[in-house]
Amino acid sequence: MARRLIPTLNRVLVEKILPPSKTTAGILLPEKSTKLNSGRVVAVGPGAIDNEGKTIPVPFKEGDTVLLPEFGGTQVKLAEKEFHLYRDEDILGTLHE
Repeated sequence: MARRLIPTLNRVLVEKILPPSKTTAGILLPEKSTKLNSGRVVAVGPGAIDNEGKTIPVPFKEGDTVLLPEFGGTQVKLAEKEFHLYRDEDILGTLHE
């Protein structure tokens, strides 16, 4: 079984961040209030190739927190963990604290 997946071209491997379902005080939060489609970038491909043969680098790097579309991406399961594979243009942006 594969231990590491290295994406090809302009693809980005993302592990979705699951929001907490209850507060530290133990109050259960409704599912809608905790829904923010975000994830952590695990691996990045080398980038797409343009018509002249030059590589267009992927604008994300490993460790970035990104905003994901509600639908899309390819689900991948590695070592009992669930990841999603997106093209770089499908990711909506990066999140900063």
